[in-house]
Amino acid sequence: MLLLTHFLQQINIEEKIQNAPDQGYEIGVFIGSMLPFVVLVLIAYSIYRYNKKKNQ
Repeated sequence: MLLLTHFLQQINIEEKIQNAPDQGYEIGVFIGSMLPFVVLVLIAYSIYRYNKKKNQ
């Protein structure tokens, strides 16, 4: 999973965190890196839920 994340994002999060000016920037980088995956999971779940209701 970590390897897949690295290939999809093509950015060096560790470098950004090391060069961060403060703690708030680190939190923003973390949220920004996880947000696309959360959105994809929500879209997949909504499609699953829609199809499940449609078949019942």
